[in-house]
Amino acid sequence: MKTLEQIFAAKLLKIKAIKLQPDNPFTWASGWKSPFYCDNRKTLSYTDLRTFVKTELARLVLENFGEVDAIAGVATGAIPQGALVADLLNKPFVYVRSKPKDHGLENLIEGELKPGMKVVVIEDLISTGGSSLKAVEAIRNNGCEVIGMVASYTYGFPVAEKAFSDAKVKLMTLTNYEAVLEVALEIGYITKDQVPMLNDWRKDPAHWMA
Repeated sequence: MKTLEQIFAAKLLKIKAIKLQPDNPFTWASGWKSPFYCDNRKTLSYTDLRTFVKTELARLVLENFGEVDAIAGVATGAIPQGALVADLLNKPFVYVRSKPKDHGLENLIEGELKPGMKVVVIEDLISTGGSSLKAVEAIRNNGCEVIGMVASYTYGFPVAEKAFSDAKVKLMTLTNYEAVLEVALEIGYITKDQVPMLNDWRKDPAHWMA
């Protein structure tokens, strides 16, 4: 029987939300060179897949974090997924900006959180974990408790795993790097010869050379 990680990885590969280009690497905003790119936001354009993501994210919230008072999305990628999950769970929703708005009320958190609320953060993708954990910090500074984070995908970089551990944030995801590689091999999207190079990149993406 296929796992959730494998099922969702296959769905992402089917709609070409995941691109593996070992011989023609992408350049990320960080400047890192990467043979791998994941664009979970494509799932929003497919109604059945959008429902699948919403339902499975909500299930992870309920199964892993129990009583939750509010859902927070990380801007901008996880705003729609977060709102969909909050709607399904009938919970208040807010989203957290990467930096305060430079006009008007200059909000960092859009929406209303009351001190003492138990909040689960929704994220679309985890790379280094930096922006995700900034959102956690903002919510904590607002007097709330972040009881966990749920994301569609994680690269599982060591730097991110350490950052989440240090911040004491439990992370659950729909799928991950290992599952994507497994399914990509199974369907012939990549070859066995490419796997060692992809794994070398994942160990130290900041210093990887194509």
